[in-house]
Amino acid sequence: QVQLVESGGGLVQAGGSLRLSCAASGRTFSNSTMGWFRQAPGKEREFVASIQAGGLIYYADSVKGRFTISRDNAKNTVYMQMNSLKPDDTAVYYCAVRLVWSGSRYESRVYGYWGQGTQVTVSS
Repeated sequence: QVQLVESGGGLVQAGGSLRLSCAASGRTFSNSTMGWFRQAPGKEREFVASIQAGGLIYYADSVKGRFTISRDNAKNTVYMQMNSLKPDDTAVYYCAVRLVWSGSRYESRVYGYWGQGTQVTVSS
């Protein structure tokens, strides 16, 4: 059974940092594009970052220069280092695997195997 488990969320003051992890089990994802999304209360789930198997990376404009996505294929794990956090970054963060190649990488509908999410709360 394929499973993604996010961890590393928490409460942090504005300007602080957190490192999220997404551990995959059930199959290897070294040849897959992995993505991070987030969903704030009352808002739609939105793209944050993605990393392709070859290492090509994309970020949402709102996190460029502050967040860094990376992967360790030996550990079947994807990370996201989040620096200079802002209250607007408060959300539940999810990781997922891209399963559909038609459509935009920025759309949640092309991803699957969603984890349960990890809460990130940034206080002002």
